[in-house]
Amino acid sequence: MAWSHAQVPDQSGRTALVTGASGGIGLETARVLADRGAHVLLACRSAGRGRAAAARIGGSTEVVQLDLASLDSVREAAARVRGRHERLDLLVNNAGVMFPSYRRTEDGFEAHFGVNHLGHFALTGLLLDLMTAVPGSRIVTVASLAHRAGLGALDEDAARSSTGRRSLTAYGRSKVANLLFARELQRRLATAGAATASLAAHPGLSPTGLWDGDAPRFLRPVAAAGLRWLAQPADQAALPSLRAATDLSVPGGAHLGPSKLFESRGAPAPARSSRVSRDVAVQDRLWRLSEVLTGVRYAFPSTPAETDPSDTVCPVTGARG
Repeated sequence: MAWSHAQVPDQSGRTALVTGASGGIGLETARVLADRGAHVLLACRSAGRGRAAAARIGGSTEVVQLDLASLDSVREAAARVRGRHERLDLLVNNAGVMFPSYRRTEDGFEAHFGVNHLGHFALTGLLLDLMTAVPGSRIVTVASLAHRAGLGALDEDAARSSTGRRSLTAYGRSKVANLLFARELQRRLATAGAATASLAAHPGLSPTGLWDGDAPRFLRPVAAAGLRWLAQPADQAALPSLRAATDLSVPGGAHLGPSKLFESRGAPAPARSSRVSRDVAVQDRLWRLSEVLTGVRYAFPSTPAETDPSDTVCPVTGARG
């Protein structure tokens, strides 16, 4: 039987955070989790849109203002979550930009890379210790079919480029980074013996607000045709994320996506990905670069003998102590 909303298990007693939950796939993901009994944190750039989404969703929700284009905002949001919650069961890194109106983030990063990857890398690291001892806890990072267009080096020059606002390559590069991050995070969690699993998912094609950006002229007719003939509504496009988050039979490190029409639509199933996204050496290099660029170093569970007190990092401020 194809996996559907009916297979989402009871989430009572669980706390979930979904980025970009004010609309589209994020809203649908949050809605289903709340409907199944989870307390859902709607992490949204606009607090007003977040409150409107909470009213639509019902259930147990709260709004956390989060602008992934600002590392200061990421730290403030993480601090608010930590101040209110002692544990986190699910983190769905869903928010993203595509062909945004601005070229760089507040911190000087290329907009796609800064929001889609670095913002989520920092947020996850700042919240990770709320999750690593929680049985069945999961981190889901939302990638894209467009990751195959992510050509070129993943280095500091690319991260700080000012030429990617209308570039499919720049968007694809950020989505390759999502897959590399999810897989490297799983490797490090497993090595540390953490209870948390990291997975990736992609929604296929869906006519959400992500397409409202200023796409390159050559891409517009292709996108219009694809959305008309291949796309699925947001509630169906959210299924890969929901399965990755709630189906504990899916192992850490998995990548899920729609199963039909070149992974553009259909029930969630294991998805294909590019060779570079599976390259362990590239995963490690991106991780180290992301630590440098964000100033966030992850605190994985370790024994006292493995911990160097001079090399610890405050999970909220990022200060070394």
